[in-house]
Amino acid sequence: MAVNCKSALIALGGNLPADADAPQITLAKAIGALQSGDIALRSVSRFFQTPCFPAGAGPDYVNAAVSVETALSASDLLARLHDIEAQFARVRAQRWGMRTLDLDLVDFGGAVLPDAAGYARWQGLPLEQQMQEAPGQLILPHPRIQDRAFVLVPLADIAPRWCHPVLQKSVTEMLAQLPEQDIAAVTPL
Repeated sequence: MAVNCKSALIALGGNLPADADAPQITLAKAIGALQSGDIALRSVSRFFQTPCFPAGAGPDYVNAAVSVETALSASDLLARLHDIEAQFARVRAQRWGMRTLDLDLVDFGGAVLPDAAGYARWQGLPLEQQMQEAPGQLILPHPRIQDRAFVLVPLADIAPRWCHPVLQKSVTEMLAQLPEQDIAAVTPL
């Protein structure tokens, strides 16, 4: 990797089969697809089974997290993630709907995008609006990471000391603030 590389954290998930592959196989193949000349895989979490959100909306998810180094910009990395999702038949028909593969850019070198005010708007959006509105631009760090055990538990495997650049809390600290039942629902496969 070149000197101008950035580290990035990516959350993976899926709960529908892709080409007859179970979600766990799809995630493993997607991790393989991430590795390229301009993306170097640094670490991979264990795979976890997670209840569907909202509860009862479909089959359980398989979730994981990876850390990478890349020479790509944040927007180019996001475009690559969307290309990989498309390779695995991802359809964006419904916000927070069932999917074959979801690749979320969680962090990109500690960047806060589009800016502090834009990030604050998305981070503070009420749940009802979160379920309906999708941002038209890249928001970093991911505005819901602190609320999601299915992201934080896998991240704790690979980056427990990663510090949220806005909240100034580590993965471990954010996990400690979640309800115990949310954490316990994320079980290793």
